Amino acid sequence: MSPRYSSRPQVGPPQAGAELEGADFARVDWWGAELDGVTFTRCRFDDAGLEELVTRRCVFDQCALTGVRMGGSRHLGSAFLSCRFDRAKLIDVTWDGCKLTGSQFPGAQLRPMTATECDWSYVSLRGADLSALDLSGQRLREADLTDADLRGADLTHADLARVRLQGAKLRGADLRGASTDGFNWQAFELTDVRIDLAQAVQFAAAHGAVVAS
Repeated sequence: MSPRYSSRPQVGPPQAGAELEGADFARVDWWGAELDGVTFTRCRFDDAGLEELVTRRCVFDQCALTGVRMGGSRHLGSAFLSCRFDRAKLIDVTWDGCKLTGSQFPGAQLRPMTATECDWSYVSLRGADLSALDLSGQRLREADLTDADLRGADLTHADLARVRLQGAKLRGADLRGASTDGFNWQAFELTDVRIDLAQAVQFAAAHGAVVAS
């Protein structure tokens, strides 16, 4: 199907399997709509109302979702690749088997949310409030969590390889079983952070201790 181009908002959501490129969906109201297999490439959703939206196997590639309202929406096997969610309201969103790789969330409201088996690799969540969220088993490889609030977050068995955590708040977070390859253990405070034995050894070695068997 050939890409469909548009420079003006469309009233209704696209049909299943549609492919749209460069379309402007600013301020559309798709409350409760269901999208199935739709591909959006470099589309704009500025200040759009997408509350209770359901997407299934949809792709949003390099889309701008500035100020979008997506409260209560559910995304099943969908991909948001290198998208911008500036000041987006993502309250009570469900991400199930989604890819959000390379996306940025400056000023976005992200909690509460539910995420299951999602790929957040290379995302920018600088300064984001992720406190008390269940991020267990999530793939966060090389994500930027600088200055993020992760207090009380469940990060057990998450992939945190080469994640950036400078200035992050981690009090009460649970890192047990998480992959911490390339972790800069000197970059943050571990007071009340739960870690496993292997991580404790890494932490000690990073602070100059000689760990003997």
